[in-house]
Amino acid sequence: MAPLKLYGMPLSPNVVRVATVLNEKGLDFEIIPVDLTTGAHKQPDFLALNPFGQIPALVDGDEVLYESRAINRYIATKYASSGAALLPATPSAKLEVWLEVESHHFYPNASPLVFQLVFRPLFGGAPDPVVVDKHAHELAKVLDVYEAHLAQNKYLAGDQFTLADANHASYLLYLTKTPKAGLVNDRPHVKAWWEDIAARPAFQKTAAALPLPPPPSA
Repeated sequence: MAPLKLYGMPLSPNVVRVATVLNEKGLDFEIIPVDLTTGAHKQPDFLALNPFGQIPALVDGDEVLYESRAINRYIATKYASSGAALLPATPSAKLEVWLEVESHHFYPNASPLVFQLVFRPLFGGAPDPVVVDKHAHELAKVLDVYEAHLAQNKYLAGDQFTLADANHASYLLYLTKTPKAGLVNDRPHVKAWWEDIAARPAFQKTAAALPLPPPPSA
């Protein structure tokens, strides 16, 4: 089978979200760079893949997909027999709920924090403290709910690592590299859950491939 083609910027958390699941499934893929800084995502060749002009996009043979969560659900379903089983064999209420919690509660606060604290400095800007404080405050409340849930469950959907956990991995990785890492590390069950995800061989492979800048020298 020809490698799948994942279009986007390698450091993009939404691209990393898809790479995480591709690696969990043990699938061969290549990242085709799409440089947002030059507007490549608004050029006709990329708009032919995603008419909304956003990354990532995935090409799997004749199939062209966009929206990272939809891509991941497709991968987990089509390649169910490969690699880690990311979808339970029987319908799971917890899985469906926590897939939605990630997109509606976790992501809307984690994403602006990561943008402000990781990507603005990376491109020569400075974080906006008002935006940082607002979303850190809101994410703290969200993660309190996670803490209570994870006190009773090893993973979000129960005892098995699933797509719900995998979809969080990229933003957890970036968040724990910022001054707001305490949002994760100060909640023991959230921290243990993240450390379990981070220790998975597939995610270690994903993280190792990221062209992260070196930490600032002391």
